[in-house]
Amino acid sequence: MPRLCDPDFLSATADRLAALPTVRAVALGGSRAEGTHRPDSDWDLAVYYRGPFDPADLRAVGWQGEVCGVGDWGGGVFNGGAWLTIDGRRVDVHYRDLDVVEHELAEAEQGRFRVEPLLFHLAGIPTYLIVAELAVNRVLRGELPRPAGYPDKLRRGAADRWHGTARATLGYAKANHAPKGRLTETAGAVATAATQAAHAVLAARGEWVTNEKRLLERAGLRVFDTLLSELSPAPDALVSAVARAEEIVAAALPPAP
Repeated sequence: MPRLCDPDFLSATADRLAALPTVRAVALGGSRAEGTHRPDSDWDLAVYYRGPFDPADLRAVGWQGEVCGVGDWGGGVFNGGAWLTIDGRRVDVHYRDLDVVEHELAEAEQGRFRVEPLLFHLAGIPTYLIVAELAVNRVLRGELPRPAGYPDKLRRGAADRWHGTARATLGYAKANHAPKGRLTETAGAVATAATQAAHAVLAARGEWVTNEKRLLERAGLRVFDTLLSELSPAPDALVSAVARAEEIVAAALPPAP
C-alpha cells in the first residue's frame, strides 16, 4: 500500500529525479498530465538532461524495477527509460536529451520531422512527439521550452506525409498481399494504415499526439475495427476490404484548399 498521498508522492519523486546529475527538468506526462487518468493509471515522468546522462545514477536510487541504458529503446528521440515501482505505484521514467528536444522543436516549427520505429507502435513515432510532450506535459521541476501552438508548416506537412504513407501502405497490400490471400499481412497493413491515417487527421486539426493509445478514437477511425473483424482469407474479399480501407482513408482527410 502507498505510504504517501498522490501529491506528496509526486513531489518527493520529482525532487529525487531532479537531483540526478545533469538533469535540468522533470515533467509529468501521459494521462495524469492530461487529466484523463484512472485511479490505477501508471505515472509517466520524464527527466530532461543536458550533457551525458548515466542511468546508473537512477539505478542507485534503489527503486524496484528495470532501468534501461540510454539508447536501449532504439537510439532515436525516445531513447530509453525505466519501469519502476515507487511507493506502491507503477512509474515509467523516460529519458529526454535537451539538445535533441530543442533541435526537434526547431525542426517542427519548419514542418520537418522523421518517423522512427518504436516498440508497441504500429506506425512508429514522429520525431515531433517529443515536441508534443512539451506542449501537454506538466513541468514539475526546472524549466522547459514550450511550442507556441501547433506550427502551421507542421500541420500541413505532417498531414500530407501521413496521408500519403497510409495510401502507399494500402496500395502495396492490395497489389501484393490481398490477391494472394495473405490474411495476416493484409490485416497488418490495414491496421498500420489506419494508424497512419489517424496521425494525418490529428495533424490536420493541429492536435498534438504523444502515443498511439487513443489515436483511432480521437481521429474518428474506429470503423476499422469492423472492417478488420470481417476479413476472410479469400483473395477477392481481401482486395475488396483493402479498397474499402482506401475509401475510409480518403474520406478521413479532406483535400487541401
